[in-house]
Amino acid sequence: MKPTIVLVGRPNVGKSTLFNRLTRTKDALVADLPGLTRDRHYGHGRVGSKPYLVVDTGGFEPVVDSGILYEMARHTLQAIDEADAVIFLVDGRTGLTPQDQIIANRLRQSTRPVYLAVNKGEGGNRPVLAAEFYELSLGEPVVISGAHGDGVYELIETVLESFPEEQEETESKHPVFAVIGRPNVGKSTLVNAILGEERVIAFDMAGTTRDSIHIDFERGDKPFTIIDTAGVRRRGKVDDAIEKFSVIKAMQAIDEANVAVLVLDAQQDIADQDATIAGFALEAGRALVVAVNKWDGLSEERKQQLKRDIARKLYFLDFAKFHFISALKEKGIDGLFSSIQEAYDAAMIKLPTPKITRVLQSALERQQPPRAGLIRPKLRYAHQGGMNPPVIVIHGNALQHISDAYTRYLTQTFRKAFHLQGTPLRIQYNVNHNPYEEKDSKPAQPLRRVKMSNRIAKREQIKQSKKQVKRKNKVSTKKTNAH
Repeated sequence: MKPTIVLVGRPNVGKSTLFNRLTRTKDALVADLPGLTRDRHYGHGRVGSKPYLVVDTGGFEPVVDSGILYEMARHTLQAIDEADAVIFLVDGRTGLTPQDQIIANRLRQSTRPVYLAVNKGEGGNRPVLAAEFYELSLGEPVVISGAHGDGVYELIETVLESFPEEQEETESKHPVFAVIGRPNVGKSTLVNAILGEERVIAFDMAGTTRDSIHIDFERGDKPFTIIDTAGVRRRGKVDDAIEKFSVIKAMQAIDEANVAVLVLDAQQDIADQDATIAGFALEAGRALVVAVNKWDGLSEERKQQLKRDIARKLYFLDFAKFHFISALKEKGIDGLFSSIQEAYDAAMIKLPTPKITRVLQSALERQQPPRAGLIRPKLRYAHQGGMNPPVIVIHGNALQHISDAYTRYLTQTFRKAFHLQGTPLRIQYNVNHNPYEEKDSKPAQPLRRVKMSNRIAKREQIKQSKKQVKRKNKVSTKKTNAH
């Protein structure tokens, strides 16, 4: 299970900048303005030798007791409870402040390990910048620069050092699927319908499920593991002291699963949070099946409206199968389970290299990649680079100039050729190195400049030759006059 690292500090110390650095995204808004981040922001860490989850928090104002700053402080304390480790950011330019001391006292009351990072240390004397922060008594201060990346890798390696290496997923030879969605959409009822018995508590109250529950079972003499997760609410709506763990638990369940089953409530409108949850699954590269629950009893007009809303708001799930079911009455469960198995098979498929290359060549015959100036990318051959999700690696020249539209065209071509229903497909480009291109060589001059320089050189040669002829003539005339 991935550890969770939470970034904590007073406003405008660079937490969001460090979050973007660790996740290699631009998901968190960054500006030289205190209090820009308010809600917690979750992401997958991509800097360091081990996988982890990272949480960006709003600026921590521990002394306020009302208003938006109080809510931000309360959510920061909740994030600390979710954490496996805390990175406490301070500003190396501003120096130690009374707020930093109060936050440090709060963090010492927590049982979570705390790592002190002195941010904005680019170009400064590191021992001098760190010196005054020893007063916080939180261990060795690490001077970093979230904006430039200085010291960030060393910091995250120190934090991850105490966590065990992630075990390779060799034991999951059978499908593992997680049931995800907002609270009270019928996830636990769906789990019971799939299992055919009352294995988890299903109750008409949001937040009944508190933790992620793993259940092993067999269906058609085949082993499966199902994970029932707590409902994911918008972070501003998470108030309960136990329910606040739901987002982290759901993200961890998605990481552990091969297939994610997104449950929607047909009696409610499709919300932005549904798209956000689906985005978590896509970012993790998981196969996806969508179950629109509570479909029974709806009018035909409502059904058509809901289908239009799904097509508009969840357009990026065009690869996934949608099932309109009733978990309570166990309608549509068999078809849903068949799609789960199909999505798992597609995610774990092994593709032969010759066939991948033939599909690539046929795609090129139908449509060549567009030119980028005078250059047209050359796609030569392809092979599989991974599973869950399938990754196709394409080799060639000037592939960095391929447009996103052409990548989507290739994705759809491979998807249709190999019947990859229910799983995302990733295209990776590998540019071949030109052995005749020297790294230290100077860039070639434009053709006009070369021609002009050649003409100038010829003119200089003609001038020099004429001067030499004149000198020889002068010398010869002097000799004749002397005789």
